[in-house]
Amino acid sequence: MRGGAYGASTRRGILGYNGVVRLRAELFSNASFGDLWAWIMATEQQQRGAVHPPLILASASPRRADLLRSYGYDFRVIAPPHHEPDHFSADVKPTMQAEALSYFKARSVRHLVEEGIIIGGDTVVALYAKCFGKPVDREDARRILETITGTTHEVITGVTLLNAATDDRLIAHDVTEVTMRPMRGRELEAYLDSGAWEGKAGAYGIQDKGDAFVERVNGSFTNVVGLPMELLSEMLASWNIRPMASPDTQPEKPHIPQP
Repeated sequence: MRGGAYGASTRRGILGYNGVVRLRAELFSNASFGDLWAWIMATEQQQRGAVHPPLILASASPRRADLLRSYGYDFRVIAPPHHEPDHFSADVKPTMQAEALSYFKARSVRHLVEEGIIIGGDTVVALYAKCFGKPVDREDARRILETITGTTHEVITGVTLLNAATDDRLIAHDVTEVTMRPMRGRELEAYLDSGAWEGKAGAYGIQDKGDAFVERVNGSFTNVVGLPMELLSEMLASWNIRPMASPDTQPEKPHIPQP
């Protein structure tokens, strides 16, 4: 489930080159289809290198960097100096919180660069409109887990694209429903002892020890990891930004039933 300022995606296929091909048809009157295709691909590579400024990931999360890299994007990382607010007003919806936090991260990197497309992302967990971010300590992690385990809750990631040179922006979010089994007693204490809750929205990571407690995922798996790549890829494509390389093997998903 997606929302935000982002609208319909645009995809450019080979038809996008028809005008160029017609314009230079005389150059290929005696060329083979293979020669023509090679020229089109070379043109694509030139455009990819020249059309858009460099990508910048405004995140200190290795999981987000791994996801972006696995999808073939070339980028650099700048950890945002932004400090997340302790809380939002009660009337601010979780989806709006996630979008706002992603924009704050992107904006905090804006003054550090002269150009570039800055990607900001932030993930929150919501249950009955109550938002849970990263736990501040062990007891906070315990409180969060005792609340959300044994429930179906929403994992929401806000995504922002910010052009550092023009201040153009694109903001959206994705929502995934996650069902977790109860976590109590010694099992909960062992998980808290592991420290796997640190730095994780909702005090768990689906690719870490937390996946042992996840029973069902309805929606984007990468969204739960921390960056909804399906949504982000469409947002980048709408700005004519595409991967510089073929995607690598995608992150391995734990065996979790999906509807």
